[in-house]
Amino acid sequence: MDVLQARLSVSITELKKNPSAIIDNAHGQPIAILNHNRPTAYLVPASTFEAMTQASQTPPMLLADLLNSLPPVTSIKGDPVEIQQEMRNEW
Repeated sequence: MDVLQARLSVSITELKKNPSAIIDNAHGQPIAILNHNRPTAYLVPASTFEAMTQASQTPPMLLADLLNSLPPVTSIKGDPVEIQQEMRNEW
């Protein structure tokens, strides 16, 4: 059994009958297009598709870049067990 990657689904036959209504009723959500109850395609809004293509053109952030972008860590002085107990008491 195939796992759908969308909350909404429609058969190709239903889609052919009134594609505009299907798209409007989805309210911007992706739609799985089914053929014999199996997903054959996904229909996404133009804005979603544009964002996906832009995201795929942006190089992924490397872990080193991510770590370098974080604020510096300040060291905590004291007994770790006591600090942990104090934190639990504050909650």
